[in-house]
Amino acid sequence: MMGYENQESHLYASKEEMESLVLDDDSPNGTSHPFSDPLSSSSSLPFAEIPTDQGQTPNSSFNSILEPPSYAEAIFRSFDADHSSPQLNGAHDHSIASPSSPPSSDDFLTITVSDPQKEQELSNSLVPGGTAYVTYLITTRTNLPEFDGTEFSVRRRFRDVVTLSDRLAESYRGFFIPIRPDKSVVESQVMQKQEFVEQRRAALEKYLRRLAAHPVIRRSEELRMFLEANGKLPLVRTTDVASRMLDGAVQLPKQIFGETAGGMVDANEVAQPAKGGRDLLRIFRELKQSVSNDWGGVKPPVVEEDKELLEKKQKLHDFEQQLSNVSQQAEALVKAQQDIGETMGQMGLAFVKLTKFETERAVYDSQRTRAADMKNVATASVKASRLYRELNAQTVKHLDKLHEYLGVMLAVNNAFSDRSSALLTVQTLLSELSSLNSRIEKLEAAASKIFGGDRARIRKIEELKETHRVTEDAKSSAVREYERIKENNKNELARFEKERRDDFLGMLRGFVVNQAGYAEKMANVWETVAEETKGYAKHGS
Repeated sequence: MMGYENQESHLYASKEEMESLVLDDDSPNGTSHPFSDPLSSSSSLPFAEIPTDQGQTPNSSFNSILEPPSYAEAIFRSFDADHSSPQLNGAHDHSIASPSSPPSSDDFLTITVSDPQKEQELSNSLVPGGTAYVTYLITTRTNLPEFDGTEFSVRRRFRDVVTLSDRLAESYRGFFIPIRPDKSVVESQVMQKQEFVEQRRAALEKYLRRLAAHPVIRRSEELRMFLEANGKLPLVRTTDVASRMLDGAVQLPKQIFGETAGGMVDANEVAQPAKGGRDLLRIFRELKQSVSNDWGGVKPPVVEEDKELLEKKQKLHDFEQQLSNVSQQAEALVKAQQDIGETMGQMGLAFVKLTKFETERAVYDSQRTRAADMKNVATASVKASRLYRELNAQTVKHLDKLHEYLGVMLAVNNAFSDRSSALLTVQTLLSELSSLNSRIEKLEAAASKIFGGDRARIRKIEELKETHRVTEDAKSSAVREYERIKENNKNELARFEKERRDDFLGMLRGFVVNQAGYAEKMANVWETVAEETKGYAKHGS
């Protein structure tokens, strides 16, 4: 969910003040009662291990008015901790990986990003610090045969990650490739801030771990070179869009007037989308085909006939909308739990002050008794506040899966866009072939009416036939690329459905178990206070 990572940092305005309080424990030995897993009657999970201090007496001083052990010193455990064992990313780690099918329980690919260092670009700049950048130490441990070793480290900058992402997008069209972190538009201004550097380090580590969890990407040559090659990244950087468009603008007049063979479509180029390429003529042709498909009233030469895919795309579109709504409600839940925990803590602090006031000015035993009872309420309130904070951390941990899947949906949409782009290329080339056939037929008919033939027309016919041959080869290549992307989409959808089911089951289980567990702990806290105040009810009656 959006901003979940920032919730824990400001859960309580007076967190330090509450943490300084020393609280009574619920049980004589200082250990919490075990919580029975509501989803499994045969298992029970300990909530926390709480140290005790046998040497301190309850009434030694007012500073000890809330006696040890302290919940601030408790070693908290998630109620569902025993149900999920830590595993290496790239093997079966759903908590950090985008949906992927584990290739083998024996294979592992572990990636960590650490030790950010500021470095200076080896170029002249008039702006002080304008050429500074940060590199990160990327450490890999693996037993995959595609790699040359089992443990190695390299230094990479964010620009290298962008290059890796671009290369993967070109080589693995139709796959659900994890989305890389965005490049900040104000990066040069905030690079000096340690907080920004740490956020980027964490984002890069998460991204690389998601790549490592993908059953195909993890074995790719691009990822291997990124993780293993020392020194400068050997992957070729993508030329920026402005440079590509400029090159295309220079070639366009020659293509239009036939001064070069640029009017022909390269069979190798059609394996990549036209958008952002150097061939402006191809971009214009595909744009024309797209407009014709939408508004021309003429059925395209080939259409998407996979009804099952179209149905799945619509279902995924609806799923994404519902996911966004649930994510927003989950954020509201986190905020509500934060607010009630903070309010409970403030109430506990208020009762602590009132208890101190009553104790210092107590003259009669009834006043001291009243102060002791208020102390119990203060203790329960602060305990409940801390339990809410722990519960909120677990809620963020589990429901953040919703936010992760919003990012996964971007990868899904990109894969479907690859398919649509490839289909548009096929449609455009088929239209070009139809147009070439028509022109050849007209020229042949006109040339046949002239005795001895028209040499100019015959030469033009030969040129068009050569263009037709090249375009036919390009069409065949485009069809193969389209079929390959279709197969990739099919396999990825099957993997996505399985992983989504497993991930959401784990998310809901963890969420429910922790809600029930912490609710039981809070109920125990207040039940103790209620038991202690039974006397008031009897006295009042």
